Amino acid sequence: MPNTENKEKTIYSVSELNRTIRGLLESQFPLLWIEGEISNLAQPASGHIYFTLKDSKAQVRCAMFKGRKQLVKFKPANGQQILIRAKVGLYEARGEFQLVAEHMEEAGDGALRREFEELKTRLATEGLFDEALKQPLPELPKCIAVITSGTGAAIRDVLSVLKRRFPSIPVQIYPVAVQGEKAAPEIAKALYRASKSKSCDVILLVRGGGSLEDLWAFNEEQVARAIVLCDVPVISGVGHEVDVTIADFTADFRAATPSAAAELVSPNQQTYLHKFQSFQRQLMRQIQGDLNRLNEQSQWLQNRLKMQHPSSQLMQQSQQLDGLIDNLRDAFQAIVSEKKHDLKYTVQSLINNRPDQFIDYQKIQLEDLSSRLVFSSQLNIENKQQQLANLSRTMQAVSPLNTLSRGYSITRDTNGETVTNARQLRKGDIISSEFGKGKVTSRVE
Repeated sequence: MPNTENKEKTIYSVSELNRTIRGLLESQFPLLWIEGEISNLAQPASGHIYFTLKDSKAQVRCAMFKGRKQLVKFKPANGQQILIRAKVGLYEARGEFQLVAEHMEEAGDGALRREFEELKTRLATEGLFDEALKQPLPELPKCIAVITSGTGAAIRDVLSVLKRRFPSIPVQIYPVAVQGEKAAPEIAKALYRASKSKSCDVILLVRGGGSLEDLWAFNEEQVARAIVLCDVPVISGVGHEVDVTIADFTADFRAATPSAAAELVSPNQQTYLHKFQSFQRQLMRQIQGDLNRLNEQSQWLQNRLKMQHPSSQLMQQSQQLDGLIDNLRDAFQAIVSEKKHDLKYTVQSLINNRPDQFIDYQKIQLEDLSSRLVFSSQLNIENKQQQLANLSRTMQAVSPLNTLSRGYSITRDTNGETVTNARQLRKGDIISSEFGKGKVTSRVE
């Protein structure tokens, strides 16, 4: 730690200073990509390597420790142009600025590798690698489209595998350039044609091995997007097992090699032959069972036909006719007997209801009713006459005319109202007085 006894200044030891600077460098700089030429290469027995990375204007000391060195796929040498991914640091013991390399590759592939990683990150961010976009492979393809070079080893390997595994599956070949500037546009166009033709239900996009630069057409963005837009599943089989392209990430399935892609898409014909043989046995059993059932049904129909032969039916119908004749005779006799009984009852009823007897009886009833009507009418008239006499006497007793005949009169004003009080009248009023006989008009004085 720095000496803080002197409050006016902070004093560092050399080791403290180097340690502090190292910490600052490592914390401020992320992993960096640096390209340059190897010089002063040293490879001690520890397995670490030390070298200087330089260009035409500057140089910097570098170290790469054993664990990372073992991952390098080539043998570094002086004068070699390389690309490293490194951390910025400081070698404290000597106070020397240095880079600690985490990864090293030959500079020829470096630019392509960076472009590959950038495109991979961007397409992954867009979701083009999502599993939700992947389409399932058909269990038994009706046709296989192969997009590759028409003269390369890949097409021979694919056709050889398909012929061995399932030779009856049709194959459509879309020959394209698989290397160079024309490769990516031709591959994208072939993918579009194979998808829109609807004649094949799976596509093999294959190529043999090569360097990163040789395989670069399969890392182009237009090829990646063409694969995603395909309406049928795409299997990529590009290069060898260690080769990885952008097409592998966007394809629905990735195969390590073209042959592996053909293996993946083609079922084993022996398996299907076994299935077909099993289906054949099941079908034969079903057909035999149907034949046995139809034979039994035919035998039953023949027996039924014998029972329904015309001669047999005529005999049965003749017996039925005899039975119907007997039933008709019995029914006719029953009807005749019933009608005889009804006729006898009707004759007796006519005898009991002779018209002359009925007329004599009605005459007797008419004479009786006539005498009763005359008596009832006379009695009713006498009652009505008595009621009328009583009502007349009652009317005379209460009639106003009877009262007037005894010397009384009724006086009315000009409105016809009966005057019952002299105060109802005024001087000059015209009044009329009605007597038992006659009427007088007067003026009030």
